[in-house]
Amino acid sequence: MPRAPRYRKDAPAGPEPTGPAPGPPPQVAPRHPVDQVLPPARLVTSGFQHVAAMYAGVVAPPMIVGPAVGLGARDTAFLMGASLFTAGIATLLQTLGVRRIGARLPFVNGVSFAGVTPMVAIGRDRGEEGIAVILGAVIVAGLLGLLLTPYFSRLVRFFPPVVTGTVITLIGLSLLPVAFGWAQGGQPGAPGHGSARNIGTAALTLAVVLVLRRALTGFPRQMAILLGLVVGTLVALPLGMADLGAVRDADVVGFPTPFHFGAPQFEIAAIVSLCVVMLVCMTESTADMLALGRIVDRPADRRVIEAGLRADTLGSALSPLFNGFMCSAFAQNVGLVAMTGIRSRFAVAAGGGILVVLGLFPVAASVIALVPLPVLGGAGVVLFGTVAASGIQTLAGAALEKGENCLIVAVSLGIGLIPVAAPAFYHDLPKDALVVLDSGISTGCVVAIVLNLAFNHLGRRTRAERPVPGAAR
Repeated sequence: MPRAPRYRKDAPAGPEPTGPAPGPPPQVAPRHPVDQVLPPARLVTSGFQHVAAMYAGVVAPPMIVGPAVGLGARDTAFLMGASLFTAGIATLLQTLGVRRIGARLPFVNGVSFAGVTPMVAIGRDRGEEGIAVILGAVIVAGLLGLLLTPYFSRLVRFFPPVVTGTVITLIGLSLLPVAFGWAQGGQPGAPGHGSARNIGTAALTLAVVLVLRRALTGFPRQMAILLGLVVGTLVALPLGMADLGAVRDADVVGFPTPFHFGAPQFEIAAIVSLCVVMLVCMTESTADMLALGRIVDRPADRRVIEAGLRADTLGSALSPLFNGFMCSAFAQNVGLVAMTGIRSRFAVAAGGGILVVLGLFPVAASVIALVPLPVLGGAGVVLFGTVAASGIQTLAGAALEKGENCLIVAVSLGIGLIPVAAPAFYHDLPKDALVVLDSGISTGCVVAIVLNLAFNHLGRRTRAERPVPGAAR
Protein backbone atom coordinates (compact mmCIF):
# COMPACT_ATOMS: atom_id res chain seq x y z
CA MET A 1 0.00 0.00 0.00
CA PRO A 2 1.55 3.34 -0.99
CA ARG A 3 2.48 5.75 1.74
CA ALA A 4 0.66 9.05 1.98
CA PRO A 5 2.75 12.05 1.04
CA ARG A 6 4.17 14.11 3.89
CA TYR A 7 3.90 17.88 4.08
CA ARG A 8 5.50 20.45 6.31
CA LYS A 9 3.44 21.34 9.35
CA ASP A 10 3.70 25.05 8.66
CA ALA A 11 2.63 24.68 5.09
CA PRO A 12 -0.45 26.75 4.25
CA ALA A 13 -3.68 24.87 3.79
CA GLY A 14 -4.83 24.46 0.24
CA PRO A 15 -5.67 21.94 -2.41
CA GLU A 16 -3.32 19.03 -2.77
CA PRO A 17 -1.01 19.25 -5.78
CA THR A 18 -2.03 17.23 -8.77
CA GLY A 19 -0.09 15.89 -11.74
CA PRO A 20 3.30 14.22 -11.94
CA ALA A 21 6.10 15.33 -9.67
CA PRO A 22 8.48 17.74 -11.34
CA GLY A 23 11.47 15.94 -12.78
CA PRO A 24 15.02 17.16 -13.39
CA PRO A 25 15.38 20.14 -15.72
CA PRO A 26 15.61 19.16 -19.39
CA GLN A 27 19.10 18.74 -20.74
CA VAL A 28 20.01 21.22 -23.45
CA ALA A 29 21.98 19.62 -26.28
CA PRO A 30 25.34 21.31 -26.82
CA ARG A 31 25.74 23.34 -29.94
CA HIS A 32 27.65 21.89 -32.83
CA PRO A 33 31.09 23.55 -33.12
CA VAL A 34 30.00 25.01 -36.46
CA ASP A 35 27.25 26.99 -34.70
CA GLN A 36 29.28 28.11 -31.69
CA VAL A 37 29.97 31.83 -31.32
CA LEU A 38 33.55 32.48 -30.23
CA PRO A 39 34.54 35.21 -27.76
CA PRO A 40 35.02 38.59 -29.50
CA ALA A 41 38.84 38.54 -29.47
CA ARG A 42 39.01 35.03 -30.93
CA LEU A 43 36.29 35.88 -33.42
CA VAL A 44 38.16 38.87 -34.84
CA THR A 45 41.60 37.23 -34.94
CA SER A 46 40.17 34.11 -36.60
CA GLY A 47 38.42 36.33 -39.14
CA PHE A 48 41.67 38.19 -39.88
CA GLN A 49 43.42 34.87 -40.40
CA HIS A 50 40.86 33.86 -43.03
CA VAL A 51 41.17 37.25 -44.76
CA ALA A 52 44.96 37.01 -44.80
CA ALA A 53 44.77 33.55 -46.36
CA MET A 54 42.40 34.60 -49.15
CA TYR A 55 43.35 38.23 -49.79
CA ALA A 56 45.74 37.57 -52.67
CA GLY A 57 43.21 35.28 -54.37
CA VAL A 58 40.49 37.95 -54.21
CA VAL A 59 42.50 40.84 -55.63
CA ALA A 60 44.41 38.82 -58.26
CA PRO A 61 41.56 38.58 -60.85
CA PRO A 62 40.86 42.36 -60.95
CA MET A 63 44.61 43.01 -61.02
CA ILE A 64 44.79 40.90 -64.21
CA VAL A 65 41.49 41.87 -65.86
CA GLY A 66 41.78 45.65 -65.24
CA PRO A 67 45.02 46.28 -67.19
CA ALA A 68 44.02 43.71 -69.85
CA VAL A 69 40.87 45.64 -70.77
CA GLY A 70 42.76 48.95 -70.72
CA LEU A 71 41.91 50.40 -67.30
CA GLY A 72 44.34 52.72 -65.52
CA ALA A 73 45.82 52.16 -62.09
CA ARG A 74 43.06 54.07 -60.28
CA ASP A 75 40.20 52.17 -61.94
CA THR A 76 42.01 48.86 -61.37
CA ALA A 77 42.32 49.72 -57.68
CA PHE A 78 38.59 50.49 -57.68
CA LEU A 79 37.93 47.01 -59.13
CA MET A 80 40.04 45.47 -56.36
CA GLY A 81 38.04 47.28 -53.68
CA ALA A 82 34.79 46.20 -55.32
CA SER A 83 35.99 42.58 -55.35
CA LEU A 84 36.79 42.72 -51.63
CA PHE A 85 33.40 44.26 -50.86
CA THR A 86 31.39 41.73 -52.89
CA ALA A 87 33.46 38.81 -51.54
CA GLY A 88 32.52 39.95 -48.04
CA ILE A 89 28.82 40.15 -48.91
CA ALA A 90 28.90 36.68 -50.52
CA THR A 91 30.74 35.21 -47.51
CA LEU A 92 28.21 36.67 -45.07
CA LEU A 93 25.40 35.29 -47.21
CA GLN A 94 27.05 31.87 -47.21
CA THR A 95 27.91 31.64 -43.49
CA LEU A 96 24.95 33.37 -41.82
CA GLY A 97 22.33 32.48 -44.41
CA VAL A 98 18.95 33.98 -45.23
CA ARG A 99 16.07 31.49 -45.22
CA ARG A 100 17.11 28.76 -47.71
CA ILE A 101 20.14 30.67 -48.97
CA GLY A 102 23.57 29.85 -47.60
CA ALA A 103 25.24 26.59 -46.52
CA ARG A 104 25.72 27.91 -42.95
CA LEU A 105 29.20 26.36 -42.89
CA PRO A 106 32.58 28.10 -42.37
CA PHE A 107 32.64 28.63 -46.12
CA VAL A 108 34.50 31.54 -47.74
CA ASN A 109 33.41 33.03 -51.06
CA GLY A 110 35.43 35.26 -53.33
CA VAL A 111 36.13 36.13 -56.95
CA SER A 112 36.55 32.98 -59.02
CA PHE A 113 39.85 32.65 -60.86
CA ALA A 114 38.16 30.32 -63.38
CA GLY A 115 36.64 33.33 -65.13
CA VAL A 116 39.86 35.31 -65.61
CA THR A 117 40.81 33.93 -69.04
CA PRO A 118 37.37 34.33 -70.66
CA MET A 119 36.88 37.77 -69.05
CA VAL A 120 40.20 38.95 -70.50
CA ALA A 121 39.17 37.58 -73.90
CA ILE A 122 35.78 39.36 -73.67
CA GLY A 123 37.03 42.79 -72.63
CA ARG A 124 40.55 43.02 -74.05
CA ASP A 125 41.43 46.62 -74.98
CA ARG A 126 37.78 47.77 -74.75
CA GLY A 127 38.19 49.85 -71.60
CA GLU A 128 35.09 50.58 -69.55
CA GLU A 129 32.86 49.14 -72.28
CA GLY A 130 34.65 45.80 -71.85
CA ILE A 131 33.96 45.85 -68.11
CA ALA A 132 30.28 46.62 -68.78
CA VAL A 133 30.03 43.61 -71.13
CA ILE A 134 31.74 41.36 -68.56
CA LEU A 135 29.40 42.48 -65.77
CA GLY A 136 26.34 41.92 -67.97
CA ALA A 137 27.48 38.36 -68.72
CA VAL A 138 28.13 37.70 -65.00
CA ILE A 139 24.56 38.79 -64.15
CA VAL A 140 23.02 36.37 -66.66
CA ALA A 141 25.37 33.53 -65.65
CA GLY A 142 24.51 34.05 -61.98
CA LEU A 143 20.76 33.98 -62.66
CA LEU A 144 21.11 30.86 -64.82
CA GLY A 145 23.06 29.15 -62.05
CA LEU A 146 20.37 30.14 -59.54
CA LEU A 147 17.72 28.46 -61.71
CA LEU A 148 19.84 25.30 -62.09
CA THR A 149 20.68 24.98 -58.39
CA PRO A 150 17.84 22.57 -57.41
CA TYR A 151 18.82 20.20 -60.22
CA PHE A 152 22.58 20.56 -59.79
CA SER A 153 22.41 19.74 -56.07
CA ARG A 154 21.00 16.29 -56.88
CA LEU A 155 24.47 15.29 -58.04
CA VAL A 156 25.46 14.84 -54.38
CA ARG A 157 24.37 11.18 -54.52
CA PHE A 158 27.06 10.64 -57.14
CA PHE A 159 29.78 11.77 -54.70
CA PRO A 160 30.68 8.68 -52.64
CA PRO A 161 34.03 8.68 -50.72
CA VAL A 162 35.94 7.45 -53.78
CA VAL A 163 34.79 10.57 -55.66
CA THR A 164 34.94 13.11 -52.83
CA GLY A 165 38.35 11.88 -51.68
CA THR A 166 39.70 12.16 -55.22
CA VAL A 167 38.32 15.66 -55.71
CA ILE A 168 39.53 16.93 -52.32
CA THR A 169 43.00 15.57 -52.99
CA LEU A 170 42.94 17.15 -56.44
CA ILE A 171 41.94 20.52 -54.97
CA GLY A 172 44.97 20.51 -52.69
CA LEU A 173 47.41 19.29 -55.33
CA SER A 174 46.11 21.79 -57.89
CA LEU A 175 46.55 24.70 -55.49
CA LEU A 176 50.09 23.85 -54.42
CA PRO A 177 51.60 25.34 -57.62
CA VAL A 178 49.85 28.61 -56.69
CA ALA A 179 51.71 28.59 -53.37
CA PHE A 180 55.00 27.84 -55.18
CA GLY A 181 54.37 30.76 -57.55
CA TRP A 182 53.74 33.08 -54.60
CA ALA A 183 56.93 31.83 -52.95
CA GLN A 184 58.88 32.80 -56.06
CA GLY A 185 57.39 36.30 -56.01
CA GLY A 186 54.34 36.19 -58.28
CA GLN A 187 54.22 36.37 -62.05
CA PRO A 188 57.27 35.10 -64.01
CA GLY A 189 59.30 38.04 -65.26
CA ALA A 190 58.57 40.18 -62.21
CA PRO A 191 61.64 41.73 -60.56
CA GLY A 192 63.33 39.23 -58.27
CA HIS A 193 61.11 36.34 -59.38
CA GLY A 194 62.54 33.10 -57.99
CA SER A 195 65.35 34.87 -56.14
CA ALA A 196 66.97 33.40 -53.05
CA ARG A 197 65.49 36.26 -51.02
CA ASN A 198 61.94 35.40 -52.05
CA ILE A 199 62.30 31.65 -51.59
CA GLY A 200 64.16 32.16 -48.31
CA THR A 201 61.37 34.38 -46.97
CA ALA A 202 58.79 31.76 -47.92
CA ALA A 203 60.85 29.04 -46.24
CA LEU A 204 61.20 31.18 -43.11
CA THR A 205 57.44 31.74 -42.95
CA LEU A 206 56.81 28.01 -43.36
CA ALA A 207 59.34 27.26 -40.61
CA VAL A 208 57.74 29.80 -38.26
CA VAL A 209 54.29 28.25 -38.79
CA LEU A 210 55.64 24.75 -38.08
CA VAL A 211 57.54 25.87 -34.95
CA LEU A 212 54.48 27.69 -33.60
CA ARG A 213 52.28 24.66 -34.21
CA ARG A 214 54.77 22.53 -32.29
CA ALA A 215 55.52 24.92 -29.44
CA LEU A 216 52.17 26.60 -28.71
CA THR A 217 48.97 25.21 -27.26
CA GLY A 218 45.32 26.24 -27.24
CA PHE A 219 44.10 29.24 -29.20
CA PRO A 220 47.60 30.69 -29.99
CA ARG A 221 48.40 27.37 -31.68
CA GLN A 222 45.31 27.77 -33.85
CA MET A 223 46.57 31.21 -34.87
CA ALA A 224 49.88 29.85 -36.17
CA ILE A 225 49.14 30.84 -39.77
CA LEU A 226 48.29 34.44 -38.86
CA LEU A 227 51.31 34.73 -36.55
CA GLY A 228 53.51 33.26 -39.27
CA LEU A 229 52.25 35.86 -41.76
CA VAL A 230 52.97 38.65 -39.26
CA VAL A 231 56.50 37.41 -38.54
CA GLY A 232 57.23 36.88 -42.24
CA THR A 233 56.01 40.40 -43.08
CA LEU A 234 58.09 41.97 -40.31
CA VAL A 235 61.17 40.20 -41.69
CA ALA A 236 60.32 41.27 -45.26
CA LEU A 237 59.82 44.98 -44.43
CA PRO A 238 63.50 45.90 -43.91
CA LEU A 239 64.36 43.87 -47.03
CA GLY A 240 62.19 46.18 -49.14
CA MET A 241 59.75 43.44 -50.10
CA ALA A 242 56.61 45.32 -49.00
CA ASP A 243 55.23 48.30 -50.91
CA LEU A 244 54.60 51.02 -48.32
CA GLY A 245 53.64 53.45 -51.08
CA ALA A 246 50.34 51.62 -51.49
CA VAL A 247 49.36 52.70 -47.97
CA ARG A 248 50.36 56.34 -48.54
CA ASP A 249 48.48 56.63 -51.85
CA ALA A 250 45.31 54.79 -50.82
CA ASP A 251 42.04 56.68 -50.30
CA VAL A 252 40.58 56.58 -46.81
CA VAL A 253 37.00 55.96 -47.98
CA GLY A 254 35.96 54.49 -51.32
CA PHE A 255 32.44 53.07 -51.57
CA PRO A 256 32.05 50.90 -54.72
CA THR A 257 29.57 53.09 -56.58
CA PRO A 258 26.92 50.95 -58.32
CA PHE A 259 27.55 50.58 -62.08
CA HIS A 260 30.68 52.72 -61.87
CA PHE A 261 31.63 51.63 -65.42
CA GLY A 262 28.17 52.21 -66.89
CA ALA A 263 25.08 50.09 -67.34
CA PRO A 264 25.74 46.37 -67.99
CA GLN A 265 25.82 45.33 -71.63
CA PHE A 266 24.65 41.93 -72.84
CA GLU A 267 26.46 40.13 -75.66
CA ILE A 268 25.57 36.54 -76.57
CA ALA A 269 29.14 35.26 -76.95
CA ALA A 270 30.20 36.71 -73.61
CA ILE A 271 27.11 35.31 -71.86
CA VAL A 272 27.65 31.79 -73.22
CA SER A 273 31.31 31.85 -72.20
CA LEU A 274 30.64 32.90 -68.61
CA CYS A 275 27.66 30.54 -68.27
CA VAL A 276 30.13 27.70 -68.86
CA VAL A 277 32.37 29.24 -66.19
CA MET A 278 29.40 29.32 -63.81
CA LEU A 279 28.89 25.56 -64.25
CA VAL A 280 32.59 25.06 -63.52
CA CYS A 281 32.29 27.20 -60.37
CA MET A 282 29.23 25.25 -59.20
CA THR A 283 31.12 21.99 -59.64
CA GLU A 284 34.08 23.28 -57.63
CA SER A 285 31.84 24.71 -54.92
CA THR A 286 30.01 21.39 -54.58
CA ALA A 287 33.33 19.60 -54.12
CA ASP A 288 34.50 22.18 -51.59
CA MET A 289 31.28 21.93 -49.57
CA LEU A 290 31.62 18.15 -49.44
CA ALA A 291 35.22 18.53 -48.30
CA LEU A 292 34.37 21.13 -45.68
CA GLY A 293 31.38 19.16 -44.39
CA ARG A 294 33.63 16.20 -43.74
CA ILE A 295 36.30 18.33 -42.05
CA VAL A 296 33.87 20.02 -39.63
CA ASP A 297 31.94 16.77 -38.98
CA ARG A 298 28.70 18.08 -40.48
CA PRO A 299 28.33 16.22 -43.81
CA ALA A 300 26.94 18.38 -46.61
CA ASP A 301 23.75 16.74 -47.83
CA ARG A 302 21.64 17.78 -50.80
CA ARG A 303 19.83 20.48 -48.81
CA VAL A 304 23.08 22.07 -47.64
CA ILE A 305 24.62 21.97 -51.11
CA GLU A 306 21.49 23.46 -52.67
CA ALA A 307 21.50 26.31 -50.13
CA GLY A 308 25.22 26.86 -50.64
CA LEU A 309 24.96 26.93 -54.42
CA ARG A 310 22.04 29.31 -54.10
CA ALA A 311 24.28 31.70 -52.14
CA ASP A 312 27.07 31.29 -54.71
CA THR A 313 24.89 32.03 -57.70
CA LEU A 314 22.85 34.79 -56.08
CA GLY A 315 26.06 36.43 -54.88
CA SER A 316 27.41 36.25 -58.43
CA ALA A 317 24.24 37.77 -59.88
CA LEU A 318 24.29 40.66 -57.38
CA SER A 319 28.04 41.22 -57.47
CA PRO A 320 28.04 43.26 -60.74
CA LEU A 321 25.75 45.80 -59.08
CA PHE A 322 28.85 46.86 -57.12
CA ASN A 323 31.26 46.21 -60.03
CA GLY A 324 32.29 42.77 -58.77
CA PHE A 325 32.87 39.53 -60.67
CA MET A 326 31.67 35.94 -60.31
CA CYS A 327 31.90 34.45 -56.79
CA SER A 328 32.76 30.90 -55.79
CA ALA A 329 34.34 28.90 -52.96
CA PHE A 330 37.90 29.49 -51.79
CA ALA A 331 39.57 26.13 -51.18
CA GLN A 332 42.54 27.64 -49.31
CA ASN A 333 40.22 28.54 -46.47
CA VAL A 334 38.97 24.95 -46.34
CA GLY A 335 42.57 24.02 -45.59
CA LEU A 336 42.75 26.71 -42.91
CA VAL A 337 39.70 25.24 -41.15
CA ALA A 338 41.24 21.77 -41.31
CA MET A 339 44.55 22.95 -39.90
CA THR A 340 43.38 25.26 -37.12
CA GLY A 341 40.40 23.20 -36.01
CA ILE A 342 38.30 26.38 -35.65
CA ARG A 343 34.98 25.20 -37.09
CA SER A 344 32.75 28.12 -36.13
CA ARG A 345 30.98 29.63 -39.13
CA PHE A 346 30.81 32.90 -37.22
CA ALA A 347 34.61 33.16 -37.36
CA VAL A 348 34.38 33.10 -41.15
CA ALA A 349 31.45 35.52 -41.00
CA ALA A 350 33.75 37.88 -39.08
CA GLY A 351 36.18 37.54 -41.98
CA GLY A 352 33.35 38.46 -44.34
CA GLY A 353 32.65 41.57 -42.30
CA ILE A 354 36.34 42.50 -42.44
CA LEU A 355 36.28 42.11 -46.23
CA VAL A 356 33.33 44.50 -46.44
CA VAL A 357 35.25 47.05 -44.34
CA LEU A 358 38.33 46.63 -46.55
CA GLY A 359 36.18 47.28 -49.60
CA LEU A 360 34.78 50.46 -48.06
CA PHE A 361 38.13 51.73 -46.74
CA PRO A 362 40.92 51.24 -49.31
CA VAL A 363 43.54 52.43 -46.83
CA ALA A 364 42.70 49.44 -44.61
CA ALA A 365 42.90 47.09 -47.59
CA SER A 366 46.34 48.45 -48.44
CA VAL A 367 47.60 47.48 -44.97
CA ILE A 368 46.58 43.85 -45.55
CA ALA A 369 48.24 44.10 -48.96
CA LEU A 370 51.58 44.73 -47.22
CA VAL A 371 51.95 40.96 -46.80
CA PRO A 372 54.43 40.01 -49.57
CA LEU A 373 53.60 37.13 -51.90
CA PRO A 374 56.58 35.01 -50.75
CA VAL A 375 55.22 35.17 -47.19
CA LEU A 376 51.81 34.02 -48.46
CA GLY A 377 53.57 31.27 -50.40
CA GLY A 378 55.20 29.84 -47.30
CA ALA A 379 51.86 29.71 -45.49
CA GLY A 380 50.12 28.42 -48.64
CA VAL A 381 52.23 25.25 -48.63
CA VAL A 382 50.67 24.35 -45.28
CA LEU A 383 47.14 25.38 -46.24
CA PHE A 384 46.96 23.64 -49.60
CA GLY A 385 48.89 20.60 -48.43
CA THR A 386 46.38 20.21 -45.60
CA VAL A 387 43.54 20.05 -48.15
CA ALA A 388 45.34 17.30 -50.07
CA ALA A 389 45.97 15.41 -46.82
CA SER A 390 42.25 15.61 -45.98
CA GLY A 391 41.47 14.06 -49.36
CA ILE A 392 43.94 11.23 -48.75
CA GLN A 393 42.30 10.63 -45.37
CA THR A 394 38.92 10.33 -47.14
CA LEU A 395 40.36 7.93 -49.71
CA ALA A 396 41.67 5.74 -46.87
CA GLY A 397 38.04 4.84 -46.12
CA ALA A 398 36.92 4.54 -49.74
CA ALA A 399 37.47 0.76 -50.09
CA LEU A 400 40.11 1.11 -52.81
CA GLU A 401 40.69 -2.63 -52.70
CA LYS A 402 37.17 -3.29 -54.01
CA GLY A 403 36.18 -3.31 -57.65
CA GLU A 404 37.74 -0.62 -59.79
CA ASN A 405 37.86 2.12 -57.15
CA CYS A 406 41.64 2.35 -57.33
CA LEU A 407 41.40 2.76 -61.11
CA ILE A 408 38.83 5.54 -60.69
CA VAL A 409 41.20 7.43 -58.39
CA ALA A 410 44.23 6.89 -60.62
CA VAL A 411 42.62 8.09 -63.85
CA SER A 412 40.77 11.01 -62.25
CA LEU A 413 43.89 12.32 -60.53
CA GLY A 414 45.95 11.83 -63.67
CA ILE A 415 43.56 13.77 -65.91
CA GLY A 416 42.87 16.39 -63.25
CA LEU A 417 46.57 17.13 -62.83
CA ILE A 418 47.20 17.72 -66.55
CA PRO A 419 46.83 21.54 -66.29
CA VAL A 420 49.24 21.48 -63.34
CA ALA A 421 51.89 19.14 -64.75
CA ALA A 422 51.62 20.22 -68.41
CA PRO A 423 50.00 23.69 -68.63
CA ALA A 424 50.27 23.80 -72.45
CA PHE A 425 48.73 20.35 -72.96
CA TYR A 426 45.44 21.68 -74.39
CA HIS A 427 46.86 24.78 -76.12
CA ASP A 428 45.75 23.71 -79.63
CA LEU A 429 42.11 23.13 -78.63
CA PRO A 430 39.33 25.75 -79.07
CA LYS A 431 39.45 28.55 -76.49
CA ASP A 432 35.90 27.81 -75.35
CA ALA A 433 36.96 24.29 -74.36
CA LEU A 434 39.84 25.67 -72.31
CA VAL A 435 37.36 27.27 -69.88
CA VAL A 436 36.62 23.76 -68.58
CA LEU A 437 39.82 21.87 -69.42
CA ASP A 438 42.15 24.41 -67.82
CA SER A 439 40.37 23.82 -64.51
CA GLY A 440 41.88 20.54 -63.40
CA ILE A 441 39.55 20.42 -60.39
CA SER A 442 36.43 20.51 -62.53
CA THR A 443 37.83 18.10 -65.14
CA GLY A 444 38.97 15.61 -62.51
CA CYS A 445 35.63 15.90 -60.70
CA VAL A 446 33.66 15.14 -63.88
CA VAL A 447 35.94 12.20 -64.75
CA ALA A 448 35.59 10.75 -61.23
CA ILE A 449 31.78 10.99 -61.37
CA VAL A 450 31.58 9.41 -64.85
CA LEU A 451 33.96 6.55 -63.97
CA ASN A 452 32.16 5.88 -60.70
CA LEU A 453 28.87 5.64 -62.61
CA ALA A 454 30.41 3.39 -65.24
CA PHE A 455 32.10 0.96 -62.84
CA ASN A 456 29.87 1.05 -59.75
CA HIS A 457 26.36 1.85 -61.00
CA LEU A 458 25.48 1.39 -64.67
CA GLY A 459 24.87 -2.22 -65.69
CA ARG A 460 25.59 -3.55 -62.19
CA ARG A 461 23.16 -5.89 -60.44
CA THR A 462 23.37 -7.44 -57.01
CA ARG A 463 23.90 -11.16 -56.58
CA ALA A 464 20.24 -11.58 -55.61
CA GLU A 465 19.15 -9.97 -58.88
CA ARG A 466 21.35 -12.15 -61.10
CA PRO A 467 19.55 -15.10 -62.72
CA VAL A 468 20.59 -18.50 -61.39
CA PRO A 469 21.72 -20.87 -64.17
CA GLY A 470 19.04 -23.45 -64.88
CA ALA A 471 16.42 -21.75 -62.75
CA ALA A 472 12.88 -21.43 -64.04
CA ARG A 473 12.00 -18.11 -65.62
